[in-house]
Amino acid sequence: MTNQDNPADQTLCPVARAGAMVGDRWTMLILRELFMANHRFEEIQAQTGATPQMIAARLKKLEADRLVKRRIYSKRPLRHEYHLTRKGEAFSPVLLALRAWGETWCKSPKEGRAVRYTHRTCGKAAGLGPVCESCGKPLRREDLIAKLNPAYRGEREARREGFRAGR
Repeated sequence: MTNQDNPADQTLCPVARAGAMVGDRWTMLILRELFMANHRFEEIQAQTGATPQMIAARLKKLEADRLVKRRIYSKRPLRHEYHLTRKGEAFSPVLLALRAWGETWCKSPKEGRAVRYTHRTCGKAAGLGPVCESCGKPLRREDLIAKLNPAYRGEREARREGFRAGR
């Protein structure tokens, strides 16, 4: 079942196929927001900085690829929220791996971690994953309690306020 229009479908390489599905910056940032429980278009736009057209196109693709499902939250006017499907939820370890790599290689240690996770299972620091640094058990998104670094929280709040002010 290949699509002649998509070169990634012409290979058995899973990296090429996965990259074609989620491999651009805006898609990754949209997925980050969905994992952070931001389900509404406006919040996704505020936190990613992407244009409405970019977000709409990527959400449609994520929906077509069955990583995201739309849910109505208002009938008048018609408005949707976007939620991860089981397939989308299964992307969690990839985001955790990108986070770990970014914290290790893309930031200065004095900046501190953007998000510190507590492992709900053991109640201790989870670390950067994929297993809990405290108890050694595999990390699952639903078992993580996030605490945002004050600077990162401020950055996110400033984006939200800037977006609201610009409307």
